[in-house]
Amino acid sequence: MTESLGLGVVGAGRFASFLTGSVADLPGVHLVAVADTDPQRAADFSTAHAVREIGRWADLLTDPDVEVVVITTPPGSHAEIACAALAAGRHVFCEKPLAMDAGSAAEVRDAAAASGRVLVVDHVLRYNPLLRALSRLQGPLLGRLQRFSFENDASDEDLDAGHWFWRDDVSGGIFVEHGVHFFDAAHLLSGTFPDAVQAMSATRDDGTVDAVSATTRHPGGMLAGFAHGFSHAHRCERQLMRLDYGALEVRVEGWIPVHAVIEGWTDGPGADVAADLPRRCAELFAVDGFGDHPEGAITVQVRRDAGTPSAVGRGRQLSVPHHVRVVLTLGGPAAKERVYAQSVRAAMADLVRCVRTGQRSPHSGAQQGWAAVAVADAARRAASDGCTVHLDISTEVQP
Repeated sequence: MTESLGLGVVGAGRFASFLTGSVADLPGVHLVAVADTDPQRAADFSTAHAVREIGRWADLLTDPDVEVVVITTPPGSHAEIACAALAAGRHVFCEKPLAMDAGSAAEVRDAAAASGRVLVVDHVLRYNPLLRALSRLQGPLLGRLQRFSFENDASDEDLDAGHWFWRDDVSGGIFVEHGVHFFDAAHLLSGTFPDAVQAMSATRDDGTVDAVSATTRHPGGMLAGFAHGFSHAHRCERQLMRLDYGALEVRVEGWIPVHAVIEGWTDGPGADVAADLPRRCAELFAVDGFGDHPEGAITVQVRRDAGTPSAVGRGRQLSVPHHVRVVLTLGGPAAKERVYAQSVRAAMADLVRCVRTGQRSPHSGAQQGWAAVAVADAARRAASDGCTVHLDISTEVQP
């Protein structure tokens, strides 16, 4: 293994260029080669990034300079390329989703386990400083997540009728192509996987599915709701993640989280934790491989004894007399592209860390990638068949 890992990119589209720019200054990796089914696109990428152009992606797998295969093709080819790369002894960085369906994702998961190589799935929310901070606050302040919801009013301005996004045989559909991010976020924040899924979809006049919704049930009584619609102008896009912790609510803005508000009621220790958060800003936002975020800040308002000492919630006695409002920001909407790029950088840094240390447990590995696809695939089947799909995702998998 060389001091710096050579990256071979499969797929020379826009995301490949975005990823390349995101990891350009990351120690431990360097771009070696690119392959694409479109020779002109491959040539343009090769010229722009000063790397070798290779005609077929299969040839990347025998190139002695390529140690990591970076998969940035549409989802329909992810599983095939990942399995072939692992069999050839290469590490893999795979854009989400890991595969198009649960069966194919399980094949990649098993191939990664058998190969002794590292596979990282680009679930960027796992490397987002805001969600990392919320994960760290679940014990000392937030408690147990009772309900998760995510609403995504996304743009379709760049998705013309012939775009591969609309082709289920290439993208997997909205649940798989885009929903995996948020199924995975629910796994991350709840610490559980669902045992049942219900879902529905809606179509345009021409039959194109452009809106879907799903509800998942998690052990312990948590419900999670997901709604995705690709039917808005760019300027009208909006996304909101709402996390219900009972006495406290969290609202997270943007599909790339850049702003969050924690608001509600807490006890004395919780009020003390909240009051101390600004001092802990750097610690809470820390993500290995994520570059500096100088615009990151936490502001807090605590109103002690703002309510009566006792209350009841979900059938339990509560002592939550203090009101808190915590604002966490990475710079707001203007910071979206920077935060997105740095999250991709952190995901690649995670792969480098695992390769260097010999660990096989990235924050977003093959197990997590498979679990997200398994839930997305179940949602797709539930919407198609009009039934509840029951799941049995092993408790041995770490959310």
